[in-house]
Amino acid sequence: MAKLYFHYSTMNAGKSTMLLQASHNYNERGMETYLLTADFDDRHGPGRIGSRIGISAPADTYGRADDLFARIRDRLARGPVACVMVDEAQWLTREQVWQLARAVDDLGVPVMCYGLRVDFRGELFPGSAALLALADEMREVRTICHCGKKATMVIRKGPDGRPLRDGEQIQVGGNETYVSLCRRHWREAMGDRPAAD
Repeated sequence: MAKLYFHYSTMNAGKSTMLLQASHNYNERGMETYLLTADFDDRHGPGRIGSRIGISAPADTYGRADDLFARIRDRLARGPVACVMVDEAQWLTREQVWQLARAVDDLGVPVMCYGLRVDFRGELFPGSAALLALADEMREVRTICHCGKKATMVIRKGPDGRPLRDGEQIQVGGNETYVSLCRRHWREAMGDRPAAD
């Protein structure tokens, strides 16, 4: 039975690596996958999903106005697909998440989404909020803060290296821009000092 999956985490947890490994596992068994990524994320080249460890694969790109149900239906018309995999799923619109859910329900194809849960302000991305509401299965991909605790938050650094408190929700970047932290150290970085004992 096809399902909608959401694998979520903070930055640098290995979500894209997991996606590429899962796709490789399907391909190794002779099954096709359909990879999708946002059209404005060209960190690894246009139409490529890449990982910090150096692996990458070609992918179709989508814009925020694209109908993903139609894209998946059209891809299935060209031949079987064992699984659809979406990188940087936090950038999906709520409507696109519903389109993915309909692809699972009506076209019978599993869809695996990989993305961030919250932005640098500690707020849910619209795509992530919709996935948390609609996904059949969710899995947290863990990474750690510099203190060794589980990182659940992320800060965005400005040009001076200091944490930013406001700005556009969507900004493509990597280690030069974002740092994953536990909630306590995120609060400290954002100027919310812990209460004295």
